[in-house]
Amino acid sequence: MENNPSTLLGLHHVTAITSEVQRNVDFYTGLLGLRLVKVTVNFDDPGAYHLYYGDEVGHPGTILTFFVWPGIPRGRPGTGQLAAVAFTIPQTSLDFWAQRLFSGGIQHQGPRTRLGEQMLSLHDPDGMSIELVAHPGAGTRPGWAGGSVPVEHAIRGLHSVTVWEEGYEHTAQHLTETLGFRLLVQEQNLFRYEVGAGGPGAFITVRCAPGSLRGMIAGGSIHHVAWRTQDEAQQQLWREALSARSVDVTPILDRQYFHSIYFREPGGVLFEIATDPPGFTIDEPVEHLGSQLKLPPWLEPARAEIEQVLPPLHLPADLEI
Repeated sequence: MENNPSTLLGLHHVTAITSEVQRNVDFYTGLLGLRLVKVTVNFDDPGAYHLYYGDEVGHPGTILTFFVWPGIPRGRPGTGQLAAVAFTIPQTSLDFWAQRLFSGGIQHQGPRTRLGEQMLSLHDPDGMSIELVAHPGAGTRPGWAGGSVPVEHAIRGLHSVTVWEEGYEHTAQHLTETLGFRLLVQEQNLFRYEVGAGGPGAFITVRCAPGSLRGMIAGGSIHHVAWRTQDEAQQQLWREALSARSVDVTPILDRQYFHSIYFREPGGVLFEIATDPPGFTIDEPVEHLGSQLKLPPWLEPARAEIEQVLPPLHLPADLEI
Protein backbone atom coordinates (compact mmCIF):
# COMPACT_ATOMS: atom_id res chain seq x y z
CA MET A 1 0.00 0.00 0.00
CA GLU A 2 1.24 3.47 -0.91
CA ASN A 3 0.58 4.87 2.54
CA ASN A 4 2.86 2.38 4.29
CA PRO A 5 6.09 3.89 5.65
CA SER A 6 9.41 2.77 4.25
CA THR A 7 11.60 0.63 6.47
CA LEU A 8 13.41 2.16 9.41
CA LEU A 9 17.06 2.82 8.59
CA GLY A 10 18.60 1.75 11.91
CA LEU A 11 19.58 3.51 15.10
CA HIS A 12 19.40 7.29 15.12
CA HIS A 13 20.51 8.02 18.68
CA VAL A 14 20.40 6.74 22.24
CA THR A 15 19.60 9.09 25.15
CA ALA A 16 20.73 8.47 28.73
CA ILE A 17 20.91 10.32 32.06
CA THR A 18 23.97 11.60 33.91
CA SER A 19 24.33 13.28 37.28
CA GLU A 20 27.54 15.24 36.64
CA VAL A 21 28.17 17.18 33.43
CA GLN A 22 31.94 17.64 33.56
CA ARG A 23 32.67 14.03 34.47
CA ASN A 24 30.44 12.93 31.59
CA VAL A 25 32.19 15.15 29.04
CA ASP A 26 35.64 14.08 30.22
CA PHE A 27 34.75 10.37 29.95
CA TYR A 28 33.07 10.39 26.55
CA THR A 29 35.41 12.82 24.79
CA GLY A 30 38.57 11.89 26.69
CA LEU A 31 38.48 8.14 27.22
CA LEU A 32 36.10 7.08 24.44
CA GLY A 33 37.18 9.74 21.95
CA LEU A 34 33.73 10.83 20.79
CA ARG A 35 33.09 14.35 19.57
CA LEU A 36 30.82 16.63 21.58
CA VAL A 37 28.76 17.86 18.65
CA LYS A 38 26.09 19.87 20.45
CA VAL A 39 25.60 21.54 23.82
CA THR A 40 21.99 22.52 24.31
CA VAL A 41 19.25 22.06 26.92
CA ASN A 42 16.46 19.62 27.47
CA PHE A 43 13.63 21.33 25.59
CA ASP A 44 11.12 19.98 28.13
CA ASP A 45 13.33 21.03 31.08
CA PRO A 46 15.43 24.01 29.93
CA GLY A 47 17.28 24.22 33.24
CA ALA A 48 19.13 21.00 32.36
CA TYR A 49 21.84 20.44 29.79
CA HIS A 50 21.33 18.09 26.87
CA LEU A 51 24.67 16.91 25.46
CA TYR A 52 25.14 15.16 22.12
CA TYR A 53 28.17 13.02 21.24
CA GLY A 54 28.91 11.46 17.87
CA ASP A 55 31.31 11.40 14.95
CA GLU A 56 32.69 14.50 13.28
CA VAL A 57 29.27 15.90 12.32
CA GLY A 58 26.99 13.75 14.47
CA HIS A 59 25.66 11.56 11.68
CA PRO A 60 22.50 9.64 12.61
CA GLY A 61 23.58 6.27 13.91
CA THR A 62 26.61 7.65 15.77
CA ILE A 63 24.84 9.72 18.42
CA LEU A 64 24.73 9.20 22.18
CA THR A 65 23.02 11.97 24.15
CA PHE A 66 22.65 12.78 27.83
CA PHE A 67 20.17 14.67 29.95
CA VAL A 68 22.14 16.21 32.82
CA TRP A 69 20.28 16.21 36.14
CA PRO A 70 22.79 17.02 38.92
CA GLY A 71 22.38 14.95 42.06
CA ILE A 72 19.95 12.46 40.57
CA PRO A 73 20.32 9.07 42.34
CA ARG A 74 21.45 5.94 40.53
CA GLY A 75 18.85 4.02 38.61
CA ARG A 76 18.24 0.29 38.92
CA PRO A 77 18.81 -2.04 35.95
CA GLY A 78 15.92 -4.37 35.30
CA THR A 79 13.13 -5.39 32.99
CA GLY A 80 11.19 -2.93 30.89
CA GLN A 81 14.39 -0.99 30.36
CA LEU A 82 17.20 -0.35 27.92
CA ALA A 83 20.08 -2.03 29.72
CA ALA A 84 23.14 -1.34 27.53
CA VAL A 85 24.38 0.65 24.57
CA ALA A 86 27.02 -0.84 22.28
CA PHE A 87 29.48 0.94 20.00
CA THR A 88 31.16 -0.56 16.95
CA ILE A 89 34.96 -0.82 16.85
CA PRO A 90 37.23 -2.34 14.18
CA GLN A 91 38.00 -6.03 14.60
CA THR A 92 41.70 -5.25 14.95
CA SER A 93 41.11 -2.81 17.83
CA LEU A 94 40.10 -5.08 20.71
CA ASP A 95 43.60 -5.24 22.19
CA PHE A 96 44.01 -1.47 21.84
CA TRP A 97 40.77 -0.82 23.72
CA ALA A 98 41.48 -3.39 26.42
CA GLN A 99 44.81 -1.70 27.09
CA ARG A 100 43.27 1.78 26.94
CA LEU A 101 40.64 0.86 29.51
CA PHE A 102 43.24 -0.76 31.75
CA SER A 103 45.54 2.27 31.52
CA GLY A 104 42.60 4.55 32.31
CA GLY A 105 41.75 2.57 35.44
CA ILE A 106 38.43 1.42 33.96
CA GLN A 107 37.29 -2.01 35.08
CA HIS A 108 36.06 -4.09 32.18
CA GLN A 109 35.22 -7.63 31.13
CA GLY A 110 36.40 -9.43 28.02
CA PRO A 111 37.13 -9.81 25.30
CA ARG A 112 34.34 -12.38 25.27
CA THR A 113 32.09 -13.75 22.55
CA ARG A 114 28.35 -13.11 22.48
CA LEU A 115 26.00 -13.68 19.57
CA GLY A 116 29.01 -14.54 17.42
CA GLU A 117 30.82 -11.25 18.09
CA GLN A 118 33.76 -10.35 20.31
CA MET A 119 33.20 -7.52 22.75
CA LEU A 120 34.42 -5.63 25.81
CA SER A 121 32.02 -4.58 28.58
CA LEU A 122 32.43 -1.60 30.93
CA HIS A 123 30.47 1.02 32.84
CA ASP A 124 30.57 4.80 32.55
CA PRO A 125 31.01 6.99 35.67
CA ASP A 126 27.24 6.88 36.34
CA GLY A 127 27.17 3.08 36.10
CA MET A 128 25.65 2.83 32.62
CA SER A 129 26.54 -0.36 30.79
CA ILE A 130 28.62 0.15 27.64
CA GLU A 131 29.84 -2.44 25.17
CA LEU A 132 32.55 -2.15 22.52
CA VAL A 133 31.80 -4.70 19.80
CA ALA A 134 34.30 -5.72 17.13
CA HIS A 135 32.58 -6.04 13.77
CA PRO A 136 33.84 -6.45 10.20
CA GLY A 137 31.32 -3.81 9.12
CA ALA A 138 33.17 -1.18 11.15
CA GLY A 139 35.33 -0.40 8.13
CA THR A 140 32.37 0.99 6.20
CA ARG A 141 32.16 3.99 8.57
CA PRO A 142 35.04 6.40 9.20
CA GLY A 143 36.32 7.20 12.66
CA TRP A 144 36.71 10.78 13.83
CA ALA A 145 40.27 11.87 13.15
CA GLY A 146 40.14 14.81 15.57
CA GLY A 147 39.49 12.89 18.76
CA SER A 148 41.65 11.53 21.56
CA VAL A 149 41.75 8.03 20.04
CA PRO A 150 43.91 7.21 16.98
CA VAL A 151 41.61 7.21 13.98
CA GLU A 152 42.36 3.58 13.08
CA HIS A 153 40.97 2.50 16.47
CA ALA A 154 38.23 5.12 16.85
CA ILE A 155 34.63 4.19 17.60
CA ARG A 156 32.62 3.80 14.41
CA GLY A 157 29.19 4.73 15.68
CA LEU A 158 26.47 2.80 17.44
CA HIS A 159 26.26 -0.96 17.17
CA SER A 160 23.13 -1.90 19.11
CA VAL A 161 21.02 -1.51 22.22
CA THR A 162 19.97 -4.25 24.61
CA VAL A 163 16.57 -4.35 26.29
CA TRP A 164 15.57 -6.53 29.22
CA GLU A 165 12.02 -7.87 29.18
CA GLU A 166 9.97 -9.95 31.62
CA GLY A 167 8.64 -11.83 28.60
CA TYR A 168 9.84 -11.21 25.08
CA GLU A 169 6.93 -12.43 22.90
CA HIS A 170 4.91 -9.21 22.72
CA THR A 171 8.03 -7.13 22.22
CA ALA A 172 9.20 -9.52 19.49
CA GLN A 173 5.85 -9.27 17.75
CA HIS A 174 5.96 -5.47 17.94
CA LEU A 175 9.46 -5.37 16.52
CA THR A 176 8.75 -7.71 13.62
CA GLU A 177 5.11 -7.05 12.71
CA THR A 178 4.85 -3.33 13.47
CA LEU A 179 8.35 -1.93 13.07
CA GLY A 180 9.74 -4.23 10.38
CA PHE A 181 12.63 -5.86 12.28
CA ARG A 182 13.92 -9.33 11.44
CA LEU A 183 15.12 -11.99 13.88
CA LEU A 184 18.80 -12.52 13.10
CA VAL A 185 20.09 -14.93 15.76
CA GLN A 186 19.12 -16.45 19.11
CA GLU A 187 21.50 -17.52 21.87
CA GLN A 188 19.82 -18.94 24.98
CA ASN A 189 17.67 -16.06 26.33
CA LEU A 190 19.10 -13.46 23.94
CA PHE A 191 17.33 -12.55 20.69
CA ARG A 192 19.09 -10.29 18.15
CA TYR A 193 16.98 -8.37 15.65
CA GLU A 194 18.00 -6.11 12.79
CA VAL A 195 16.23 -3.56 10.63
CA GLY A 196 16.82 -1.85 7.31
CA ALA A 197 20.02 -2.93 5.60
CA GLY A 198 21.17 -4.57 8.84
CA GLY A 199 24.70 -4.59 10.17
CA PRO A 200 26.18 -2.54 13.03
CA GLY A 201 23.93 0.39 13.86
CA ALA A 202 20.77 -1.54 12.98
CA PHE A 203 20.62 -4.07 15.83
CA ILE A 204 18.52 -4.48 18.96
CA THR A 205 19.06 -7.36 21.38
CA VAL A 206 16.17 -8.53 23.54
CA ARG A 207 17.07 -10.34 26.76
CA CYS A 208 14.25 -12.38 28.25
CA ALA A 209 14.70 -12.08 32.02
CA PRO A 210 11.60 -13.44 33.81
CA GLY A 211 11.62 -12.90 37.53
CA SER A 212 14.05 -10.00 37.41
CA LEU A 213 13.21 -6.77 39.17
CA ARG A 214 11.54 -4.03 37.19
CA GLY A 215 14.07 -1.40 36.15
CA MET A 216 14.03 2.10 37.61
CA ILE A 217 15.21 4.90 35.33
CA ALA A 218 17.43 7.52 36.97
CA GLY A 219 21.16 8.32 36.90
CA GLY A 220 23.16 5.93 34.74
CA SER A 221 20.01 4.73 32.96
CA ILE A 222 19.19 4.83 29.27
CA HIS A 223 16.11 6.98 28.85
CA HIS A 224 15.08 6.02 25.31
CA VAL A 225 16.28 4.83 21.91
CA ALA A 226 15.55 6.56 18.60
CA TRP A 227 15.26 4.87 15.23
CA ARG A 228 15.97 6.58 11.91
CA THR A 229 13.53 7.57 9.22
CA GLN A 230 14.54 9.53 6.15
CA ASP A 231 12.27 12.56 6.39
CA GLU A 232 9.16 14.08 7.94
CA ALA A 233 6.83 12.62 5.30
CA GLN A 234 7.93 9.12 6.25
CA GLN A 235 7.68 10.01 9.91
CA GLN A 236 4.05 11.03 9.44
CA LEU A 237 3.38 7.68 7.77
CA TRP A 238 4.97 5.93 10.74
CA ARG A 239 2.79 7.90 13.10
CA GLU A 240 -0.33 6.89 11.18
CA ALA A 241 0.76 3.24 11.03
CA LEU A 242 1.40 3.12 14.78
CA SER A 243 -1.92 4.79 15.56
CA ALA A 244 -3.70 2.29 13.29
CA ARG A 245 -2.29 -0.47 15.52
CA SER A 246 -3.64 1.28 18.64
CA VAL A 247 -0.17 2.40 19.77
CA ASP A 248 -0.22 5.62 21.80
CA VAL A 249 2.13 7.92 19.90
CA THR A 250 2.94 11.60 20.38
CA PRO A 251 2.45 14.31 17.79
CA ILE A 252 5.50 15.17 15.71
CA LEU A 253 7.79 17.28 17.92
CA ASP A 254 10.45 19.73 16.74
CA ARG A 255 13.78 18.83 18.35
CA GLN A 256 15.64 21.47 16.28
CA TYR A 257 18.16 18.99 14.82
CA PHE A 258 15.54 16.39 13.90
CA HIS A 259 11.80 15.82 14.32
CA SER A 260 10.50 13.10 16.61
CA ILE A 261 7.59 10.93 17.61
CA TYR A 262 7.59 8.84 20.81
CA PHE A 263 5.79 5.67 21.88
CA ARG A 264 6.34 2.68 24.18
CA GLU A 265 6.85 -0.88 23.05
CA PRO A 266 4.78 -3.54 24.87
CA GLY A 267 7.42 -4.08 27.59
CA GLY A 268 7.42 -0.39 28.47
CA VAL A 269 10.64 0.81 26.80
CA LEU A 270 10.39 4.29 25.28
CA PHE A 271 11.02 4.32 21.52
CA GLU A 272 11.42 7.32 19.26
CA ILE A 273 11.40 7.65 15.49
CA ALA A 274 13.57 10.59 14.44
CA THR A 275 14.24 12.14 11.04
CA ASP A 276 17.74 12.25 9.58
CA PRO A 277 17.53 15.97 8.66
CA PRO A 278 18.19 18.73 9.36
CA GLY A 279 21.25 17.72 11.42
CA PHE A 280 23.62 19.51 13.79
CA THR A 281 25.19 21.97 11.36
CA ILE A 282 22.09 24.13 11.02
CA ASP A 283 23.26 26.48 13.79
CA GLU A 284 27.03 25.83 13.96
CA PRO A 285 29.66 25.13 11.28
CA VAL A 286 31.33 21.72 11.39
CA GLU A 287 34.60 23.09 12.76
CA HIS A 288 32.84 24.71 15.75
CA LEU A 289 30.28 22.05 16.64
CA GLY A 290 29.71 21.80 20.38
CA SER A 291 31.64 24.97 21.18
CA GLN A 292 28.72 27.10 22.40
CA LEU A 293 25.45 26.69 24.23
CA LYS A 294 22.83 26.54 21.48
CA LEU A 295 19.17 27.22 22.19
CA PRO A 296 16.19 26.84 19.88
CA PRO A 297 14.51 30.10 18.80
CA TRP A 298 11.66 29.70 21.28
CA LEU A 299 14.11 29.56 24.22
CA GLU A 300 16.48 32.34 23.13
CA PRO A 301 14.50 35.04 25.00
CA ALA A 302 15.23 33.14 28.24
CA ARG A 303 18.98 32.65 27.56
CA ALA A 304 20.17 34.77 30.50
CA GLU A 305 17.98 32.89 32.98
CA ILE A 306 18.95 29.51 31.53
CA GLU A 307 22.68 30.25 31.60
CA GLN A 308 22.39 31.36 35.22
CA VAL A 309 21.10 27.98 36.41
CA LEU A 310 23.31 25.70 34.30
CA PRO A 311 26.51 24.46 35.98
CA PRO A 312 29.84 25.58 34.45
CA LEU A 313 31.22 23.32 31.76
CA HIS A 314 34.78 23.19 30.47
CA LEU A 315 34.71 21.96 26.91
CA PRO A 316 37.36 19.73 25.32
CA ALA A 317 38.69 22.71 23.35
CA ASP A 318 39.25 24.56 26.64
CA LEU A 319 36.30 26.81 25.98
CA GLU A 320 33.95 27.45 28.89
CA ILE A 321 30.20 27.81 29.00
